[in-house]
This record gives sequence, structure tokens and C-alpha cells, in this order.
Amino acid sequence: MTLTDPVSALTYIGAEALIDDESRELRAAVRDFVDRRVRPHIAGWYEDGRLPARELARELGELGVLGMHLEGYGCAGTSATAYGLACFELEAGDSGLRSLVSVQGSLAMYAIWRFGSEEQKQQWLPRMAVGEAIGCFGLTEPDFGSDPAGMRTRARRDGDDWLLNGVKMWITNGSIADVAVVWARTDEGVRGFLVPAGTPGFSAPEITRKQSLRASVTSELVLDDVRLPADALLPDAVGLSGPLSCLNEARFGIVFGALGAAHDCLETTIGYARSRQIFDRPLAAYQATQLKLADMGLELGKGMLLALHLGALKDAGTLDHRQVSLGKLNSVREAIAIARECRAILGAAGITLDYPVIRHAANLESVLTYEGTSEVHQLIIGQVLTGHAAFRG
Repeated sequence: MTLTDPVSALTYIGAEALIDDESRELRAAVRDFVDRRVRPHIAGWYEDGRLPARELARELGELGVLGMHLEGYGCAGTSATAYGLACFELEAGDSGLRSLVSVQGSLAMYAIWRFGSEEQKQQWLPRMAVGEAIGCFGLTEPDFGSDPAGMRTRARRDGDDWLLNGVKMWITNGSIADVAVVWARTDEGVRGFLVPAGTPGFSAPEITRKQSLRASVTSELVLDDVRLPADALLPDAVGLSGPLSCLNEARFGIVFGALGAAHDCLETTIGYARSRQIFDRPLAAYQATQLKLADMGLELGKGMLLALHLGALKDAGTLDHRQVSLGKLNSVREAIAIARECRAILGAAGITLDYPVIRHAANLESVLTYEGTSEVHQLIIGQVLTGHAAFRG
């Protein structure tokens, strides 16, 4: 039997040659943060159903990853590819950690940066970039997820003010947010509003008893005659194109992030298989094991090549927003398949939090659903390929 040094799947496929030095340095900084600050504690946080989100947000702000792909207002202005690689490393730690960063930067901050007034940007973005203020994004409702056009949350004018009523559901960061970006129906179409925490009539009860994304804050947003001044309105967003463009920013991060979870599962499993002895041989030396590992390594490598390609298109300004569906669908679908297969290779050890695999597998069940289910992304791709919209019967 010949024993050689193992090579990682991403090195083997040559993905590193597609990453520039600046992105590598930033990736290394995020990886170091995750190794030092998250990995020693994440199993306990997950088991306890908690995350020290405010503390981590300040540290992530110091690292420069909050809104890192935005320009100005204290944001780093990095490339889209660098942001994607940061998401890869964050989700290799835990999907909840990447969700914290994605919602802060790609949903809440991006909405203000893209659609807000100069006063709103100055008020919120510098504080959010350093983690001093936390944001959340209220679009999904109890009965309207994949079909946001059916939202029931309503905003009506009352003199110079707005009155908001409705409920939002499955909102990451909601209970700890200093400001919520809330989307509501108005007489002039869907509009976005900035709702500061503590506004009378606004509450954000936390959702508990989760078996996925346990190391993440998930909440409802309840709006009961919430009165907001006229300047709470995001002036440059009219219609669903506003919130949907924000979702596309977050989906781009998931394209890379889900692969980070898959990579952590695969590297953990390869290490386990090399050391686990069965019938006087390493588990990794059996053909059946190598067939599984080879297939997973190939899918992980293909996923990373697609992610880097989409990143290059986004950096060049030529990315069609519908192309992000290719990446979100592929990355999450393959990541969850890899996590499940890795769990099986680990056997009984795979169901414990001594290894990260079952945690990643459970988290990816949520990632599979949010920011567009697999079926939604399949239908987006199907519409591109056929010219026919199949979203409604």
C-alpha cells in the first residue's frame, strides 16, 4: 500500500490560481479569526442555542468584514470575490456566523447604502460597519416567503408620518438589532422603512426551539401601529425590485458560504478516515470510502470554480442577477449532500458535536430554504432557459 500526502480538493482542482493576493490575505485574516475566536466555542454555542452576537459584531467590525464590499461610510470597499471568500471562511466556522455578517452587510447595510438618503447613510452605515449598531431585514412574513408580493404588512400615511402594521418572520438579528429595514405595502407600491429599536409598537420576540441555525438570533418583527416620521422612508426604493436586489446581494455570499461548510465537513471527514482503523486498515484506504470522498471533492471543486466565476463577473460589472441562482442552487444543494455523506462516513461519531459535521448538516437545512428555496432558483433558471415564467399556476 502506497501512502502519500493528501491534497485538498480545492488545491487539486486549481482554484487557488484564480484568487488574487489581496483576496488571499483577507481570506487568511478571516480564517484566523474563525480559528481563534469561533471554533473553540461554536459547539457549545450551538448546543446552548445562543451566539454572543453583539460581541462578535464589534470584533467582525474591527476585522473589516461588515459591509466590506460597499464603498464609503467606513466600509472597506473590497471586491465581490474577496467578500465571497470571507463568507466561505465564516461559514466554515458556522452558518450562523456567516448569516450575522450577510444580514448586516448584504441586506440591512446594502439597503441603506443603495436606497437610503444621505442622512440615513450617515446616521447608520459608519456605526454598522464597525459593529456598534446591528441591523436586520424584514421581508418574509408567516404566510409569504417565496411569494413576497403577497405581503400583508401595510404602511399608510397619517399626516406627515407613516403608520406601519404587520408581522415579519424568520428574521436574523431581529431581537438584537438597533434598526430594522422593514418592507411594507403602500398606496404607491412596496416601500422600505427604517424602524429603530425601541419605537413604540415595535417588538422583536426571539424564535426558540430551533434545531438548525441554533448559534444565530432568529426573531419575529411585530409592528402594531408603529408611527414613523417621513424621513424613515428609504427614498430610492419603490416596488419589489428594491428588496429583491438586496436578497441577490445576500445570495451571492451564500454561493461561497455554503461551500465553506462543505469544505469543513470534507476536511474533517478525510482527517477522520485517515486515522480511523477498521479491520487493521485506515478507513481512508478502502475503495468504497475513496469513491465517496472523490465524488465529494469533485463537487466541492466544481462549486468553487462556479463561485469564483460569478465573483469575477460581479467584479467586472457584467453579472446578470439571475446567474446568482446558478450558484445558490448548486452550492447549497451540493453542500448539504456532502454534509450528509460525511456524517455517514463518520458513523456514530458523526452525530455528536465533537465533530462539526452534524451541525453543518443541520444548518444547511436552513440555508437550503432561505434567500430563495432550491425550487425558486430552479424556476428562475428554467425561465431563463425556456422564456416561460412558471412561478404561478
